[in-house]
Amino acid sequence: MDTRTEKDSLGERAVPADCYYGIQTLRAVENFPISGLRAHPALIRAYAAIKKACALANQELKALDAPKAEAVIKAADEVLSGRWDSQFVVDVYQAGAGTSFNMNANEVIANRASELLGGKRGEYRLVHPNDHVNMAQSTNDTFPTASHVAVLSQLKRLDPVLASLAQAFSAKGREFADYIKSARTHLQDAVPITLGQEFNAYAESIEACREELARRGALLERVALGGTAAGTGTNTLPGFREKAVAHLAKITELALKPARDPRMGLQSHQPLAAVSSGLKELALELTRISNDLRLMCSGPTSGFAEIVLPAVQPGSSIMPGKVNPSMIECLNMVCFQIIGRDLAVGLCAQAGQMDLNVMTPLAAYDLLDSIQLLLNFLPVVDKRCIRGIVADRDKCRDYFQKSPSLATLLNPKIGYAKAAELFKEAVKDKTTIAHLALQKGVLTQKELDELFDPKAVAGALD
Repeated sequence: MDTRTEKDSLGERAVPADCYYGIQTLRAVENFPISGLRAHPALIRAYAAIKKACALANQELKALDAPKAEAVIKAADEVLSGRWDSQFVVDVYQAGAGTSFNMNANEVIANRASELLGGKRGEYRLVHPNDHVNMAQSTNDTFPTASHVAVLSQLKRLDPVLASLAQAFSAKGREFADYIKSARTHLQDAVPITLGQEFNAYAESIEACREELARRGALLERVALGGTAAGTGTNTLPGFREKAVAHLAKITELALKPARDPRMGLQSHQPLAAVSSGLKELALELTRISNDLRLMCSGPTSGFAEIVLPAVQPGSSIMPGKVNPSMIECLNMVCFQIIGRDLAVGLCAQAGQMDLNVMTPLAAYDLLDSIQLLLNFLPVVDKRCIRGIVADRDKCRDYFQKSPSLATLLNPKIGYAKAAELFKEAVKDKTTIAHLALQKGVLTQKELDELFDPKAVAGALD
């Protein structure tokens, strides 16, 4: 393998000649051969946007001459396009704070910028990773900023996905609006409800999580860029912070603003933890809804069998014809992973010490990958599962008519105690409340029809 020699403060190393990364990236690859996982593309784009924004600000402040600045900007644009993704080779588990990844970005952009100016990779004579690409920056402020930008950009993509899923449930709510059934509380028969009302409630739950994620995502709009080391702004010119953040906002099309206190921006990951918690809460709701759907489609002969989920694949290698709720089972597993990752992000947030939280790389990875799981799978669940659900109207109505909890509707006429006696008698004799009410002269047929009318008993909840 052809190599080139590069030097850093620890000595010299042979770096693969065809690589755009350099010696510090190479050391990180050797030091942290842990997972084989690489940075999410959104983090790479965020870092490229930061390097471009800082080059623009430094050029305007005349700290970086025009040829160098323009070469850095062009190289950063190429990274933004995805052209050099293969050159970002640092494992997601790496040195604290993300110094390895920041230097990976600095070296790739410096080497490409050097080429654009007619130089060679690894010389750093024309464009240096630290002196020029990293000018007026530190890993301390760039990695938290990149994390905010990357997560925000992914949340923007997730928002319409959640809106579509909520709409899918809402559409089913309208379709099943007159499918009367027995509600279940404590997994026991309860008062009448419609299947449509249950699906409308699922839609509302998802919409509530969507709104909360948007609220928490806004916390990420405050970025630490310009704080450099420990949030002090060391090695920046007056006005750099404001200019760099303004350029970054324009490049990313996000409503970014300088952190109110850059020191807090480096010490605290409360905004990241808040978003992670929002994702966890969404996962909890999706898990709850998934479990309901699995119960409602259980059967076909020994379960609830109120709904049928679309068949997407055979369900058994030994039982012919069996079909399982495969999409929903997979969604459960995705949600469990997201819930577990929230704990890791929480641990990262509380692990900040003194003037820097060095656990940012793990928090960023977990957040971005959790969002990616939802981006990948929720549209599939939406299209291939929820929108294809069909319901068994007769089965639902049968549960409604047989439910002993219809005795609840008799409370105003005969009181709770006597209604409870009818309930127990219906269960014991395996008959219906309607039959007993007529038999015992509690209600006339007309009164019974009016009281137990499906539209009346469930419509009151609308």
